[in-house]
Amino acid sequence: MSLRIAARLARRELRGGLRGFRIFLACVILGVAAIAAVGTLRESIRAGMSEQGAAILGGDAELELTYRFASEDEYAWMARNADAVSEIADFRSMAIAPGGRRELTQLKAVDHAYPLVGTVVLSPDMPLDVAFGGAGGVPGAVMQPILAARLGITVGDTFRLGEREFRLMAELVKEPDQTRAGFGLGPRTIVSRANLDGSGLLSAGSLFTTKYRLDLPEGTDLAAFEARALQELDGSGFRWSDARNASPRVAEFVTRLGAFLVLVGLSGLAVGGVGISAALRAYLAGKVQVIATLRTLGADQRTIFLTYFIQVGVLALLGIIGGLILGVGLPVLLGPVIAARLPVPAIFAPYAAPMAEAALYSVLSVLIFTLWPLARARNIRAAALYREAAGATRRWPGWPWIATTLGLIALLLLAAMLFSGNTPLTLWTAGGIGAALLVLTLAAMLVQRLARSLRPRLRGRPALGWALGAIGGPGTTAGPVMLSLGLGLAVLAAVGQIDGNLRRAIAADLPERAPSFFFVDLQKDQMDWFLDRLETDQAVSRIDNAPMLRGIISRINGRPATEVAPGHWVVEGDRAVSYADALPARTTITAGTWWGEGYSGAPQLSFAAEEAMEMGIGIGDEITVNILGRDITAPITSLREVDFSSVGMGFVLLMNPAAVAGAPHTFIATVYADDQETEENILRDVTDRFPNVTAINVRDALSQVTDLLAGLASATSWGASITLLTGFLVLIGAAAADQRARTYEAAILKTLGATRGRILTSLVLRALILGGAAGGVALGAGIGGGWAVSHFVMDTSFTVIWPSAIGIIFGGMLVTLLAGLVFALGPLRARPARTLRARE
Repeated sequence: MSLRIAARLARRELRGGLRGFRIFLACVILGVAAIAAVGTLRESIRAGMSEQGAAILGGDAELELTYRFASEDEYAWMARNADAVSEIADFRSMAIAPGGRRELTQLKAVDHAYPLVGTVVLSPDMPLDVAFGGAGGVPGAVMQPILAARLGITVGDTFRLGEREFRLMAELVKEPDQTRAGFGLGPRTIVSRANLDGSGLLSAGSLFTTKYRLDLPEGTDLAAFEARALQELDGSGFRWSDARNASPRVAEFVTRLGAFLVLVGLSGLAVGGVGISAALRAYLAGKVQVIATLRTLGADQRTIFLTYFIQVGVLALLGIIGGLILGVGLPVLLGPVIAARLPVPAIFAPYAAPMAEAALYSVLSVLIFTLWPLARARNIRAAALYREAAGATRRWPGWPWIATTLGLIALLLLAAMLFSGNTPLTLWTAGGIGAALLVLTLAAMLVQRLARSLRPRLRGRPALGWALGAIGGPGTTAGPVMLSLGLGLAVLAAVGQIDGNLRRAIAADLPERAPSFFFVDLQKDQMDWFLDRLETDQAVSRIDNAPMLRGIISRINGRPATEVAPGHWVVEGDRAVSYADALPARTTITAGTWWGEGYSGAPQLSFAAEEAMEMGIGIGDEITVNILGRDITAPITSLREVDFSSVGMGFVLLMNPAAVAGAPHTFIATVYADDQETEENILRDVTDRFPNVTAINVRDALSQVTDLLAGLASATSWGASITLLTGFLVLIGAAAADQRARTYEAAILKTLGATRGRILTSLVLRALILGGAAGGVALGAGIGGGWAVSHFVMDTSFTVIWPSAIGIIFGGMLVTLLAGLVFALGPLRARPARTLRARE
């Protein structure tokens, strides 16, 4: 019976429109829209990559080998099982223009079958084999426009790769498998594999990868074919990819970025939840007389609760629908524009999964933040009809309500962990949000107490006294203002500190320790001249060199490495392997013993200490490394400190020389120079003398990393801005809810002789105090969060970025000031007689 009556009462209440619920609806819509938009983008990219997997991969399947070509038996197996096979060699080289200008390029050497799927787009338009034919007896090549511009050459000009001349026949506009390239240190050049003969670029031990793209018969079961390849080609050391997940690195990056942005969206939901709770409390405060009347007429607590619970449910449903329309509609509407800027294909359409995810988050957050105000409304007594104080219900609700709220919070966390796929990040985010809310709540209580204690001491400053009275007096909105604005600013502050410290680490700290160049593909017979040239150069402060091979850790203690250390970067892909007889300089052994100079016994392995700890391995564990198709199994006999953050030379794996005797390899060297002119001279002398050698400019590589981080920070900042916008809406709601009290206060002050200017000053001071307090607490929370992420996640040093920090405080003051000024017009215009008569 009570449900039917409650539904009827709720329907009648809703006839009055959305007055009092505008902020409620806005917070729900924004929270749902942010999460739905991120989810729609994520699913659109996944759908695009799934549908165009073969085009992205360049075939139905791909077998990748490290620093060798397939043997005759391996190639015969591929040709026997596929309709067509395309062989690609991918490596870095130096492109040298006739005037001596040289630039690093990511070189792709392809065969006549490339591309199996998709089309290479050139400008001017021509078939790829025509471009490779060249002109004037010089073989042809194509390259990206940015590389041609850096070299200062145009279509028709010649340039050199290694010891071979090539003619630029066309600019490379698009390659169908470009997303497979990953993070490249130089722009792309494509040549014919046959035209590289005599260039000296693919000599024994050179650093390159070969990719064999397979066009499989129609209807081939890719999972079964993969299992067959793993069995029949076991021991070859190949890595498998297929059209089911054509670009796993891109897919993983999209998933992680999407998960992170969704968690930022959860911060927005927390801010919105504060607004929802504040809006509902303000609405129910205006309904005290109505609730008291209903109680007088016999309505029980259950009926009162259900009446307003139904209203909240209907309005929340409207907000969820509006948020889904906005969050899904905008990406779909702007799909062509967004797709043109993405490096991967995307199919924009409404997807059920992100909509369900956003709706679930919103329903849980609305329940969490509305149960307590609704539970308190149940306790309003009929006596409130005669005494306003009887309507005050500030005590905590009963234990069933507290337990239900805690259960809903646990359910929200569980959903976030499932959807994000990253439990540690979810728990850290939830802990950070909870800690920030607690700190902001305590700060709001402290500000109110300080305001009450300081007010009596400011008798000569009436405007400041009135401001403090409004902050510390009954009915103050200091709590919602500081919670909503403070949490939004805290997220933005944390993002700013993390971004600033990463940029500082890359742009300032690392170059002081980083080398000027990495030289790779140095042959053994080239090392004497190379070292003599650099050691006699007074501007070169340091040279490090080491032999280098590449290998794949295939097994650990006889088990597949990816099972022992799933997801760890050391077992994902190939790793650099070196060997040393005596203990290298600046090397510290942390556990075990070095094999000793002159050791020629069974293979032994020295492993990076930190990575070993992360993988759960140590002294005595056996590692199987596949080098050029040969498995080498060796026990770990020592652990070393390896500082990869210096961007210098560092190897996870070091072996004794006898373990890799006879394996073709080259040398790698790092050079530390004092000035740019010295760097240019070294680059010119080395690459002119040895065209096969590739020089990687560390400054350029760090610049690319900085640009990538800038994009990530920008995306994260947009997500944090949604949180701040929600906080601003909550602030407006709090100011609107507080307007009645401020109007009454202004009427009394005018009656006592206060001028409008002095009243406006008090309102401005109140806004600045609350904004400054919220900004200050947010800054502390943001700095703490930024330090935690920098220290525990990024493993970088941390320094407060003061321009960003000061901007957060002034931003908080400005936002509260603007909201305060907008809602100051009502109290300033109020006529004392009318206002006071209405309150009687």
